[in-house]
Amino acid sequence: MDKKLRAKKFGMIFAVVMVVTGLLLMYTGNDALVLATEKKEGILTAEQIKLSFENVGGRMVKECVKEADQVKKGDVLMVLDSTDVDLSIAKLEAQIAQMKSQIKSAGGGVNIAMSQADTNEQQSFRQIDQQKAAVDAAEANYNNASLDYNRKVQLFEVGAISKADLDAAQTSLQVNTANVAQQKQLLSKLLAGTSDNGDTDSLNLPTIALERQTAANKLNDVEALNQQLKGLEVQLKELKVKKERLTLRAPEDGKIIKILAKEGEMIAQNTPVLLMESNRYYFDIYVSEEKVDKYKEGDEIEAISVAGKKKVKGTIRLLTQAPGFADLRMTREKGQADLTSFQMRIYLEPTEEILPGMTMGVKMR
Repeated sequence: MDKKLRAKKFGMIFAVVMVVTGLLLMYTGNDALVLATEKKEGILTAEQIKLSFENVGGRMVKECVKEADQVKKGDVLMVLDSTDVDLSIAKLEAQIAQMKSQIKSAGGGVNIAMSQADTNEQQSFRQIDQQKAAVDAAEANYNNASLDYNRKVQLFEVGAISKADLDAAQTSLQVNTANVAQQKQLLSKLLAGTSDNGDTDSLNLPTIALERQTAANKLNDVEALNQQLKGLEVQLKELKVKKERLTLRAPEDGKIIKILAKEGEMIAQNTPVLLMESNRYYFDIYVSEEKVDKYKEGDEIEAISVAGKKKVKGTIRLLTQAPGFADLRMTREKGQADLTSFQMRIYLEPTEEILPGMTMGVKMR
């Protein structure tokens, strides 16, 4: 009987202890439900990058990395054969050099033509001045011959001179008249239709204007050659960009986790050849709508690793409504969720103490 009473007594004490412990856990917030709402955990994931040769293809001639290698931004990963591109670049560079030579020659020809036009203009001006002097001299001789002829006509009428002297004076007048006409004709030819304003150096001679126009037209030819040169230079830049793309470089720091193409294989354009794990680490947690208003994108938050309790600074990059499977569902009409969950994506600053695959936790506010 004593044993039964003792057992009953111990049972009652145990029940009381359990009830008191449960109440303490509930009031101190250490029950399972409270803990689940105060702390959220997720699996740390590293963003993966598929690398390919951008808009170029060919035979791979060099494989510079292997799986598990750590790489830095700009490191050479793979190289494609550049023989065809190198030949095209050399050919285009030769064409550009030839075009520059043509432009230099054509430009020099324009300068020579312009200089020759200036020289011809000065020579024409001096010839015009000389011809004006010749016209003036011819007119002076004509005036003298005319006076002499008129005087001898009067003398002949009074019988002071012979008919032969009068005929000689008349012949001289006719010769000088013809000479004036000839000299004026030569001056008119030099002026080429330009009105003589008395200032020879200000004349705009049509022949010189034509020479300058012809030289200016050659400038258009030079400009056309310059445009062709620009087109060739653009093609050269495109080829150099293409050659640069034949070398695949790491876009950022990270780790090679899979090689999809081997040395010697033909690689098609934009075909993935490497899978790289970046140093951008993140994990997702799901927060109820009761807690989500305490956070916003861009907030800094502290994460703690489950293994080792390592503390790492993080930043909330994404805060959006989670898929339906993450909602907390309870008994309700039509199966609607009692609480809507929100997906929170947290990016961490990479450190040597945390690795992808580790479980990271966040203590909720």
